[in-house]
Amino acid sequence: PPEQANRLLATIGAIVGVINRRRMRFAKRLDRILHLILDYLGAEQGSIMLLDDNGRLVVRAATRPEIVGMIQSLDEPSLAAAVVKSGEVQFVADITSDPRFPARNGGSYKSTAALSTPIRDERRVVGVINVTDKQGGVDLLRDDASYLLDFSSLVLSIVVQERLTATLRRQRNTLERRNEELKRIQAQQADLTRMLVHDLKGPLSEAIANLDILSYSVSEEQRPFVEAAQAACDRAVRMASNLGTIARMESGALPLIPEECSPRALVEEAVLNISGLARASGVAISTEVADDLPTISADRQLIDRVLQNLLVNALGHAPEGSQVTVTCRLLPEEKQVEFAVTDQGPGIALEAQAVIFEKYARLNKREDRLIGTGLGLYFCRLAVEAHGGVIGVDSTPGAGARFFFRLAAGRSAA
Repeated sequence: PPEQANRLLATIGAIVGVINRRRMRFAKRLDRILHLILDYLGAEQGSIMLLDDNGRLVVRAATRPEIVGMIQSLDEPSLAAAVVKSGEVQFVADITSDPRFPARNGGSYKSTAALSTPIRDERRVVGVINVTDKQGGVDLLRDDASYLLDFSSLVLSIVVQERLTATLRRQRNTLERRNEELKRIQAQQADLTRMLVHDLKGPLSEAIANLDILSYSVSEEQRPFVEAAQAACDRAVRMASNLGTIARMESGALPLIPEECSPRALVEEAVLNISGLARASGVAISTEVADDLPTISADRQLIDRVLQNLLVNALGHAPEGSQVTVTCRLLPEEKQVEFAVTDQGPGIALEAQAVIFEKYARLNKREDRLIGTGLGLYFCRLAVEAHGGVIGVDSTPGAGARFFFRLAAGRSAA
């Protein structure tokens, strides 16, 4: 009849409204849905039971508040357990003659019929809706089961919603714990890095000073060995400096100190600082700097170290007797000054070029290996990007590599 259809639609609408009230606690929403179902069926007593993680039925909503939270094993003889095991509606016309109701025999029930229907998803039963005590002196009929099945699909939606919410909550809590743990580890690593850099610089500085004194008194035959030791110490100092600077840049604790810099002066200073390592490596360094280049606004110390790191990287790949070239030019269309370091080494494979500026990037193949800690090029990337610039590499395996970075050009000529 139209009246019954309208009443059913109104009940479904009310249940959907409760489901969508997500600020309301799950238990309260489930209780309201149970009472809406009972009102439609004209029943006085009922409950909603859900399976827990251990496969037991737990009363989550009931007309008798004292039974909420009670747990029932599926091994116990009960109507709800039978529903879970069979996955089908269970209707008992007379509970007084049913062995699954031994202690009740009419008990607190006003009528003898009981109806239980499964709450199930596509794979399994997740709960049960139980209904008894039809009002008005009439008993539950099998026809009521079809309505109860319709309502069970709505109950399933709120159950799934709650489980997804619980899963997301657990995942969020796990992520928060891991994030806190990661922050703690990062703080410890930063402290360790600072201590390591501090402890390394003292002995290295002393070794460099002693080697410098020694260089004045050694014979020409011994000088190459002293220069090699000096170059190795310089490289160790550079690695330690990179390590400390990277930690500060990653944490945002290293502000830039920009000044107007001459590109030519930056190139000449970097080449001068690396000249000892170049001699020890047996590699010549040449420069090609365009005339009338504009100045750049940059942190002089950081950009000098970028150039030195690129030169050290090139010397590590360049074969003895070859040449490394440092170029600097203006890119008018981009309004940028480009610095580039080109070597005549084995080159870098295309797939390696995509990761070469990542932290700890080290290539294992002999023909395109990276030397050092894998932090030099990562430092270069951080420093250049901190200036708003770009850094990259052009290379063909077997034909050397060209590392470049570009910074915004100033207005005046250097």
